[in-house]
Amino acid sequence: MCGIVGYIGYKQASQLLVSALKKLEYRGYDSAGIAILDDGNILVRKCKGALKFLEEKIANETIKGSLGIGHTRWATHGEPSDTNSHPHTSMDGAISVVHNGIIENYADLKAKLQSEGIVFKSQTDTEVVVHLIDKFYKEEKDIFKAVLKALHVIDGSYALGVICRDYPDRIICCRKESPLVIGIGKGENFIASDVPPLLEHTRDVYYLGEKELAVLYTDHVDMFDFEGNKIIKEPSHVDWDLNAAEKNGYPHFMIKEIHEQPKGITDTMRPRIIHDGSGKPTDVYFEESSMDQAWKNADRVVITACGTAYHAGVVAKYAFEKIARMKVDVDVASEFRYRNPILDKKDVFIVVSQSGETADTLSALRLAKENGLKVVAITNCVGSTVSREADDVIYTLAGPEIAVASTKAYTTQILCMYLLAIKAGKLRGTLSDQEATKLLSELETIPAKIQEILDGKDVIQKFASQQFNKDKIFYIGRQFDSATSLEAALKLKEVSYMHSEAFAAGELKHGPIALIDPQTLVVAIASEPDLYEKIGSNMVEVKSRGATVLVITQDEKAFEGKTDQVFKIPECSSTLASLLTVIPAQLFAYYCAVLKGFDPDKPRNLAKSVTVE
Repeated sequence: MCGIVGYIGYKQASQLLVSALKKLEYRGYDSAGIAILDDGNILVRKCKGALKFLEEKIANETIKGSLGIGHTRWATHGEPSDTNSHPHTSMDGAISVVHNGIIENYADLKAKLQSEGIVFKSQTDTEVVVHLIDKFYKEEKDIFKAVLKALHVIDGSYALGVICRDYPDRIICCRKESPLVIGIGKGENFIASDVPPLLEHTRDVYYLGEKELAVLYTDHVDMFDFEGNKIIKEPSHVDWDLNAAEKNGYPHFMIKEIHEQPKGITDTMRPRIIHDGSGKPTDVYFEESSMDQAWKNADRVVITACGTAYHAGVVAKYAFEKIARMKVDVDVASEFRYRNPILDKKDVFIVVSQSGETADTLSALRLAKENGLKVVAITNCVGSTVSREADDVIYTLAGPEIAVASTKAYTTQILCMYLLAIKAGKLRGTLSDQEATKLLSELETIPAKIQEILDGKDVIQKFASQQFNKDKIFYIGRQFDSATSLEAALKLKEVSYMHSEAFAAGELKHGPIALIDPQTLVVAIASEPDLYEKIGSNMVEVKSRGATVLVITQDEKAFEGKTDQVFKIPECSSTLASLLTVIPAQLFAYYCAVLKGFDPDKPRNLAKSVTVE
């Protein structure tokens, strides 16, 4: 959601903070601001809208301070406005705060503070925090004690950055259920909501843990728990190539990340496949995993996630059932936590989150652990909360994903679950050595096949130029293809704002066919030869009612006369084809967004990581 940055060191802070905030634009935002401690006073500059407006606001100012905090806001309480933008400051200007998250008891706290004479300027929940810290500061005469005291009063999720004009040598930060990373420099230190803003300054970081607090000085960082006890943490080293967080000549991050999928899948797969002496793949090995016995004993797999990660889980349901012959339930995390789910200690519980910080997914993970289940996390972010709290973690080695709409994270998530299904099948005796070798051998061909699709993307771009003004787009498929349709429809609506829905093809006659007219595009995903005839009949049904039809398939001859356009993918077994069929759908969504004049990297109202409910 919101983006936080902070700097203490020897450089001019204002431009450094704005530059860092640009690296967090992908999180989604509607306003931006900075607070700089300059010549004994805290200068706050903030405004609604794009970062360029903030840059224009400070362009002709000389702000010399070398300590400050910055923020990009994604509105929750209070509409986007200059006043509601962060940072928020105490009445006397002594303390300034930036916040990511939601203060759940802000209304009660605000009423109490107002009764004590505090005047609020904004409609945000965050302003409660700064006034509360200021109140305790006047009592304690110590900014650290004041922050610590405030943390025991506020409820909710938060990452906070705090500066005080009376303490020009430090920044205080803390987190509860919202991510925060500390960058370790030489004579300077940093805070950020995510790693990309830190990469040009340092590769050594502390991932602040749940209910942990840190005080940053120019030459060191002290860390504490919420009781004020000092804690020692080992720093982590970030291996990302800095260029991976830049566009490298691509017009947008989204198209760059679509093109990075062959590499992401190769990097994720290569260390996990075991080969015999002749080079033949024979088994799957997860260095991170210690759950072989749990897989052998499990009666059921439960997969929980949100958005795109949830769709990866739906693909995985088909994979586990087909490969490992295991019962699978897939739940949207935001629903799972509220419905008193039936869980068994023998279940294997999988949570999937690109960021590893998704609030609903974390709540589902904690509920599973409270019920005694073993939890496997699949995430792209080392050191994330999900990775720390799960029993096992499997990293998708996709590199930083900057565009809000997930692409390479999705395909690497699917890959990890295919590998898990193969491993589970072998452990449980439902998959023979020969079958495992066949599947693994085919998985190793997937990156080259994705590259082949990308090399032929001009066909999709041309088709998008003919269809981007359609009123309705429906994706249909059967089995694995039905699962892929969910993600295809989501990608299109996320970045192009076109109305798109996904249906199991056999359900068309049970309602959706009433919506078909000449302004409708139907995209049929067909990777299962045994079902070509069935889905071909569905295509004829919608085409006869005026719809334009595109089919994504390995066999164009099977659909002659039933479609207006074919996008042919390389030959692939239906079991693994979901790694290929989604690529044309990603490209179609991207090109539609660009043709309609939208920025696919920063779709309206959306954020990369949803760290609040």
